[in-house]
Amino acid sequence: MHPSEQIKLYGLDKYFLNIIKLYSLNKMPNKILLSGKRGLGKSTLGYHIINYIFSQNETYSYNEKDFTINDNNKSFKLLKNRTHPNFYSIDLLDEKKVIEIDQIRKMITFINKSSFNNIQRFIMIDNADKLNKNSSNALLKVIEEPNYNTFFILIHNSDKKISSTLKSRCLEYKINLSFKESINIANALLNINILDNINTELINYYNTPGHFINLFNFATNKKINLT
Repeated sequence: MHPSEQIKLYGLDKYFLNIIKLYSLNKMPNKILLSGKRGLGKSTLGYHIINYIFSQNETYSYNEKDFTINDNNKSFKLLKNRTHPNFYSIDLLDEKKVIEIDQIRKMITFINKSSFNNIQRFIMIDNADKLNKNSSNALLKVIEEPNYNTFFILIHNSDKKISSTLKSRCLEYKINLSFKESINIANALLNINILDNINTELINYYNTPGHFINLFNFATNKKINLT
């Protein structure tokens, strides 16, 4: 399931609450870096923050008590279909090893247009560690003087390096989960007990919810016994 389709936020509520508190106080920075191991749910967290803000004045607004997006919400549907007029996402293109400067240029064209209904605009850059030198420099020029009401959320897989200059321009949240939290989240998402279905050595190696889920789905498709 793509992060934009994940209606429930698991295990990252403290980060979510901190960021929306800043938003409610009108102090949310316009450049946020979510950094941590791949598979922790950083992109899902980003989409939940964005839906919380977009859906405030919409029917079926975000449920912050249960950290849940209502799948009947208009912004959720638009974000899932990548048609929201005030949202732009950047990620690695198929068969590419880096995020190229042309992708940043297209984003710049987007943010130079007027905002729909004058509400906030969000730019999400997944795999920000894949920005090459040219694309990183082009992005820096934009985020150092961003347009009014434009917010950037960068997703950084911390096992890879990211531009130190780019990093210094953002408020960084270092995302982490305990081993037990990762197990519980994977169990909830897969509706199984990971400990009964995956060998202990594999569990110790693949130690984030995303890793567990990908491993289990791969093994299911290939009919591999993981025990």
